[in-house]
Amino acid sequence: MKIAIVGAGLVGRVLALNLVRETGHEITLFDEDSAYGDLPAGMTAAGMLASFAELETAESVIFETGQRSVALWPALLEQLGIADAFQFKGSIITAHPQDLSELDHFINTLKSKVKEASTITLLDKAGIMDLEPDLQQHSQAFYIPQEGQVDAQRFMQTSAGYLLSHHRVFWRQNTKVHRVSNGLIGYHDKEENYDWVFDARGLGAQEDFEYLRGVRGEVFWLDAPEVNISRPTRMLHPRYKIYIVPRPNNRYIIGATEIESEDKSPMSVRSSLELLSAVYSMHSGFAEARIIKTMTNCRPTLKDNLPAIVQGEKLTRINGLYRHGYLLAPAVVEEALHGGIYQ
Repeated sequence: MKIAIVGAGLVGRVLALNLVRETGHEITLFDEDSAYGDLPAGMTAAGMLASFAELETAESVIFETGQRSVALWPALLEQLGIADAFQFKGSIITAHPQDLSELDHFINTLKSKVKEASTITLLDKAGIMDLEPDLQQHSQAFYIPQEGQVDAQRFMQTSAGYLLSHHRVFWRQNTKVHRVSNGLIGYHDKEENYDWVFDARGLGAQEDFEYLRGVRGEVFWLDAPEVNISRPTRMLHPRYKIYIVPRPNNRYIIGATEIESEDKSPMSVRSSLELLSAVYSMHSGFAEARIIKTMTNCRPTLKDNLPAIVQGEKLTRINGLYRHGYLLAPAVVEEALHGGIYQ
């Protein structure tokens, strides 16, 4: 078959990787960015696999789909030769003393939703010291053993090189598609027919999805040689839930914001102050950290904040992964494939 994938972000790349591994089809990727560009939301993401922590505000289907994705990620990363980009040794959630009631409420909510949350463990100061000595200034925290992360930026960069060099993949870079329909792609002044088309454009598909909107996210990249946190760590606060996600060589991705806006302009002073103040209060070693860069992007989100798979004749549309991109993408793609061309 000749297959087109429109949108070479996270979902588009996971689709392509599955198709080249499991089939002999010829695949053409279309994207308005270059293969190594930073327009996709998948480049901005921290890559957290936090199926338990997201339960506070998400439906149980997010948990179930996330658990399936956790099982699928290792094979995808092994295919790219970066198995070590998958880390699954749990996450830490803590709070300042005045906000410990918020922390207890958060954990109780998780435990009320799924029985698997019974594995969440309360840590006292000694328990924190055993797992994350750099968080010893905190007197209480919770450990969620079945969470982790994918190194998102490494996945995006490595998958670009892998797909560009694959003999059955053709990548139309810097190509904006204006029409996606049953087996048909329209771009520039051309139209091309395919045996199957996957629409993974995210916000680029707003004319084909009712209520599709962008939700803005903002992150800092910090170089913090005085900090040694090895697991994704969250701090609860009445106004926001900051996360700290470690990368190799004492680099950290810091984020929290979730703003109902499709504005991709640089980070505001208010967001910057709140994030940096919060991360410094989490660990004083961040005071001497260097700001490597800031990134903003918008996650494609539907009315119910749940992903959607729409199957048509010679056409599959995937959208609405919201802030759960890395948590959901492999399992959503698996479902889409088995409901479409694999059917």
